[in-house]
Amino acid sequence: MASLDLGALEIFRCVAQERSISGAAARLGRVQSNVSTRLKQLEETLGAALFLRTRRGLTLTEAGRTLLDYAERLLALSREASDALRDGRPRGVLRLGTMESTAAARLPTILAGYHAQFPEVTVHLHTDTAGGLMDCLARGDIDAAFIAEPVPDAAFDQRPVFLESLILIGPATGPSTYRNEDLNGRTIIAFEEGCAYRRYLHEWLLEQRIAPGGTLSVGSYLAMIACVSAGAGYAVVPQSVLATVRCGDEVRRYPLSGKHAAIRTMLARRPGYSSANLDALDALLPGLPEDNQASPG
Repeated sequence: MASLDLGALEIFRCVAQERSISGAAARLGRVQSNVSTRLKQLEETLGAALFLRTRRGLTLTEAGRTLLDYAERLLALSREASDALRDGRPRGVLRLGTMESTAAARLPTILAGYHAQFPEVTVHLHTDTAGGLMDCLARGDIDAAFIAEPVPDAAFDQRPVFLESLILIGPATGPSTYRNEDLNGRTIIAFEEGCAYRRYLHEWLLEQRIAPGGTLSVGSYLAMIACVSAGAGYAVVPQSVLATVRCGDEVRRYPLSGKHAAIRTMLARRPGYSSANLDALDALLPGLPEDNQASPG
């Protein structure tokens, strides 16, 4: 069998992610005919159809799903090999994944300093939930990710870099101090499933034996704080985010206590992965003791 071309595998993976020739062409900056031709050549080389056409777009065949797993691993290894053979000077692209809270409150100053020191590096920042970031990291779509603990120990190398104090916020018209019964039946406002802070909030509610009335999912902290301010419910937000958005007297703040008072943000990467770009950023990050425990906040 002829050897696989990494360029063709990159096109194949992009088509699989976009589920369309046109979407992949736009993302790759190629004409559709070129993408179609390269995909057809790959199928001929392998002697197997990789996609089925459906009403919802292109769907991977069984052979396509098998190839996608290998393609992701081969492309990740190719990038790692390129990084390993560089002259050690940070340059090129650094692909980072991060939770929105970290992107808004922790990374601006750090990335500004990084760019000042290493102007030849272009940083691509991808925001997602903790669950989504772990999927991206496992596939090799990003080089490293800022993910709230716990991160599966066996899956990634990791170290703690930030400690986030967690604050329960409610409408300004709420009580100066809350009682657990004040939250029974009230709406909880949070990000979608997969968000680490949402999981933390539900664990705290369970521990406190609070039965919320439901959950309102939002897509940003600004929307979350606006909904709380309007009296739609309660939310848990990192103190660093509240300091960034400066919501003033629009909400009341109730620091959580005990083991849910704080949560560590970890820098996670694939086992053994290293690059000049990522190592240079890692050197600029603060560190926390591995056994640092959350303290009331």
